[in-house]
Amino acid sequence: MSYTTIQDAIQQIHSGQTVFIHTAAATPRELVKAMSLRSHELKNVRLVSIHTEWDAPYASPEHAHAFEIDTFFVGKNIRQAVNEGRANYIPMFLSEVPRYFRTLEPAIDVALITVSPPDRNGYCTLGVSCDVSKAAIDTARIIIAEVNPNMPRVLGDGVIHISRITAAVATDYPIYAQAVRPPSPTELAIGEHVASLIEDRATLQMGIGGIPNAVLQCLHSHKDLGIHTEMFSDGIIDLVEKGVINNRYKAIHPGLMVSSFAMGSRRLYDFMDNNLIIRLMDVEYVNNPTTIRKNPRVTAINSAIEIDIFGQVCADSIGFRQYSGVGGQMDFMRGAALSAGGKPIIAIPSVTAKGISRIASRLQPGASVVTTRAHVHYVVTEYGIAHLLGKNLKQRAQALINIAHPDHREQLQKDAFEIFKVF
Repeated sequence: MSYTTIQDAIQQIHSGQTVFIHTAAATPRELVKAMSLRSHELKNVRLVSIHTEWDAPYASPEHAHAFEIDTFFVGKNIRQAVNEGRANYIPMFLSEVPRYFRTLEPAIDVALITVSPPDRNGYCTLGVSCDVSKAAIDTARIIIAEVNPNMPRVLGDGVIHISRITAAVATDYPIYAQAVRPPSPTELAIGEHVASLIEDRATLQMGIGGIPNAVLQCLHSHKDLGIHTEMFSDGIIDLVEKGVINNRYKAIHPGLMVSSFAMGSRRLYDFMDNNLIIRLMDVEYVNNPTTIRKNPRVTAINSAIEIDIFGQVCADSIGFRQYSGVGGQMDFMRGAALSAGGKPIIAIPSVTAKGISRIASRLQPGASVVTTRAHVHYVVTEYGIAHLLGKNLKQRAQALINIAHPDHREQLQKDAFEIFKVF
């Protein structure tokens, strides 16, 4: 493979083009910086991505004339820009984004990606982020890649031959990593409740953060678990090494852990490197409810910002302020519900850091419903489990009030009486 400089590679970007930026821990930091420094030469460049990491200098006010930012998931690096109007959020199920890319007219012009070094046959991989990035490289006319030896080589759909790469840049810096913190007492209490719902031989979907890690810490006495998930982090490693996660009883891809991307510590990336039991696949396949439901006892564990007493889930906004994105929550909530013995779960602390109840009589004005009340089967807080499937509105409200923080239950009861008149 012949390499070029970052400055020469980034000259492939021109005004009026659509540019894709690789996801999460695979965000090509140096290419993003170099592109942003060219803003004085560019205009009407559309940037599309889901969640990215590192800084997002292109979202700064001084670059607004050059870049139109459209994101399908709002991370902390562009949250302020979205809420100040310099960037735009597109609500879309994550499973639908690849099809959107593949049918986009005009197609993506440039994909900025990070890849693992080529093997002896000239094949690189998209490393820790296949997700929507596979569709982006399939359709992009120009592919500019950082080739980074710190990117693990990961099997699955994210394989790209060097002949497909228009310009390759040699870089060598640690890819984005997150420190894994121990769960709080509240998160551990939630984890224990969720673990009580997980059966042996279940197939798990969970994300990143304190609650998923707490759930995983509570599963060491379980047996024969499988993984089919949108993403995973460090919490799975100990369970795989102990044999708790062995994927033996999955109906599809038995013996393999299936995901679309991963993000965590360097330990996770080392675990993933050339690991024959891991497959990162196109998220259009991974997150398709028809795919998900084929596995037995799919247990989908997702979070929320707030839930009303009817079970409506707001997971991507705080009132009118955009916080994150739709992501794959509904994909897996529905897929789990359709799976034989499946359980779709929303797990949240009962209150925010400021003591505001996350279970509310009504969602905040402007709050968006990501998961409808008809899709929610279980809600878990540190105070217990509310099983909502088959419950009428009054029963649902009472079940959710019962797991709200004790300081807020009286007010929630009063609000429920006002709504129902009899309660």
